[in-house]
Amino acid sequence: MTKPSLPELLHAAVTAVGGTERPGQVAMAEAVAEAIDDGSHLLVQAGTGTGKSLGYLVPALAHGERVVVATATLALQRQLVERDLPRTVESLHPLLRRRPEFAMLKGRSNYLCLHRLHEGVPQDEEEGLFDQFEAAAPTSKLGQDLLRVRDWADETENGDRDDLTPGISDRAWAQVSVSSRECLGASKCAYGAECFAEMARERAKLSDVVVTNHALLAIDAIEGAPVLPQHEVLIVDEAHELVSRVTGVATGELTPGQVNRAVRRAAKLVNEKAADQLQTAAEGFERLMELALPGRLEEIPEDLGYALMALRDACRTVISAIGTTRDKSGQDEDAVRKQALAAVENVHDVAERITNGSEWDVVWYERHDRFGASLRVAPMSVSGLLREKLFADRSVVLTSATLKLGGDFNGVGASLGLAPEGAEGDDLPQWKGIDVGSPFDYRKQGILYVAKHLARPARDGDRGDMLDELTELIQAAGGRTLGLFSSMRGAQLAAEELRSRIPEFPILLQGEETLGELIKNFAADPRTCLFGTLSLWQGVDVPGPSCQLVVMDKIPFPRPDDPLMSARQKAVEDAGGNGFMAVAATHAALLMAQGAGRLVRASGDRGVVAVLDQRLATARYGGYLKASLPDFWYTTDRNQVRKSLAAIDALAQQAEAD
Repeated sequence: MTKPSLPELLHAAVTAVGGTERPGQVAMAEAVAEAIDDGSHLLVQAGTGTGKSLGYLVPALAHGERVVVATATLALQRQLVERDLPRTVESLHPLLRRRPEFAMLKGRSNYLCLHRLHEGVPQDEEEGLFDQFEAAAPTSKLGQDLLRVRDWADETENGDRDDLTPGISDRAWAQVSVSSRECLGASKCAYGAECFAEMARERAKLSDVVVTNHALLAIDAIEGAPVLPQHEVLIVDEAHELVSRVTGVATGELTPGQVNRAVRRAAKLVNEKAADQLQTAAEGFERLMELALPGRLEEIPEDLGYALMALRDACRTVISAIGTTRDKSGQDEDAVRKQALAAVENVHDVAERITNGSEWDVVWYERHDRFGASLRVAPMSVSGLLREKLFADRSVVLTSATLKLGGDFNGVGASLGLAPEGAEGDDLPQWKGIDVGSPFDYRKQGILYVAKHLARPARDGDRGDMLDELTELIQAAGGRTLGLFSSMRGAQLAAEELRSRIPEFPILLQGEETLGELIKNFAADPRTCLFGTLSLWQGVDVPGPSCQLVVMDKIPFPRPDDPLMSARQKAVEDAGGNGFMAVAATHAALLMAQGAGRLVRASGDRGVVAVLDQRLATARYGGYLKASLPDFWYTTDRNQVRKSLAAIDALAQQAEAD
């Protein structure tokens, strides 16, 4: 029997999901198949509506080797496992004459821990363990959440937190889950044979396709202890998020609260001398943190250096003491010991990392209104790490609607540790970038409007003219507005002001309700507006007449006092490059491309992306940012835009009436 061709396979899969083949999807599938066959790497920009998940799943399944698909969002993981993969596997089965298996794998703390559930939680203040069900009054929110988890534990097949609906608070989940460091290990745990996390890993080992998230991919790469099964092909979807997710995993943090928890957990397990040494070190660290001012520490101040060395040494003593005073009196003792060890090791590792002082790390203080000060350390760049760990021994496909910034892939490529496209060299991973376009006609479906007449935005300055402009645009659009703000403060001020100016248009504000609830309410009523910050720039998918105006209050450059971004910018400048373009402009371009992508989500969508920042029209870097956005019709004419919005609103109202 002849091997089925890629077009045949793609046609069968697209038909099974009730879609239509698109030229961009075919081009993507062919490029992915080619990269997998010759073991090279590929960056694919595939616009909204291309059908990119089938564009990579079909060639990956046809190839027959094990594939890991890593995504950034829970929504896409679920879509792949619950919708795209079952239908695709079923449709390809007659042609491939095999039925590939697939599974989802997440980090351990995403799964219910049966030991925690049945034996209780090691407590800081009390001896031994405490029963969280008795301690939390059944009438309290925490108590109700925990009782619901206990009932759910009897019926769930996989113990995955995301399958518990409605969800529960982080605080409640922390009572019934463990990190990998706190886990006793399947062989030592009384519940090891039924452990949900272990079952998920076993399923992954037996699967042809493993769906995971960027964070677990980063842990797998950074920590050297493989979590993911061996695989020949890695596909990174929502790849524009990868660098920030890997940075998050590689960031360490120390807070007085966290250090004090480690002290309390260890105190009962070690001799008095070791406990006192850690207590004294913790008090010294806490005193320093009370005086900490936010900002980067180019050099570690002497007093902080001493405090961190004292913490590191005290943690070492405690870790050895816990190791030598082993009491095998029972399972519970093991759990108390393991949790204490995890807490102390975490403090030790961060204190040691900062004390050792790598030139590749950035250290800074942060201050939070509610939680006080924290000391943080993050890698200056993760590009070297990604180049070494990601591209070394497998074919990697990275895809997103926004990878081509300023007209090429080299900016995103550099952040991933890739040399410019086409560069030759023995140790350079070979890659190519392709843009398969979008099925949408952006020039006919959307307008990019820049409010060139507004005053240049100053940091924390009064933006009365911007609020006037925003009010008029919302009135012209008849509501239907997604407001993307570069700071939460900006979003709050605008919501407050506009609620009193135009009460006829309800304004929803991020943080006043869960994100899912806000988006549902925004989609349900066309006159409603939704204002918010970072997660709205990339997390909103509302096709149709409820979102016909997307407003960006200003170009979302990183804050000048962001320690990590400014350190990265300076490093590029010190190496002779343009730090502003490589870091700040790239960051802004990526967010703006994502934000502008909220407007056109279906072939019938029409609307305006309005940028209320004259710099997009007047500054030298404006061209680079515009080249990163969809190819909308462009104008700075405010009257033209109001007329267009009013016409789009009238059409939508007519359609609603019909």
